[in-house]
Amino acid sequence: MLVRLLYASRARQPLGAEILDAILDTSLEHNPRHGITGVLCHSNTLFLQALEGDREAVSRLYLNIGKDSRHHDVVLLDYEEIPERAFSGWSMGRVNAGKINAATLLKYSAQGELDPYRMPGAASLALLKELIAGASIVGRSAERGRH
Repeated sequence: MLVRLLYASRARQPLGAEILDAILDTSLEHNPRHGITGVLCHSNTLFLQALEGDREAVSRLYLNIGKDSRHHDVVLLDYEEIPERAFSGWSMGRVNAGKINAATLLKYSAQGELDPYRMPGAASLALLKELIAGASIVGRSAERGRH
């Protein structure tokens, strides 16, 4: 059974390239093995992530994220059974919220900024889907060769 889980969390320290690379390297190593796909949208201090795959695998990964010392204030925004994946093209796609057009953010957020804690889960998911449609989501170079 396929599920999609959407969560937000705060970074314990500002998200530098080393931290993001470590997170994405781990995702690229483990997610394909467990049939998990998804996308990570990040700012300097926030994560918004969608995970898709088998219910047990996604639940196990979410529990591990909750224990990860790089995150705090982990909040489940949405969880649903799905007939098909929306993020099937990525073991873990990535988008930097700082590069999102302000008008796009304003469609989903009263302040025109990425703050999934103040946005409905459905709006956060719609934002990620719009970013896919606008080709804003990228994969790591190691992943691009597979898709």
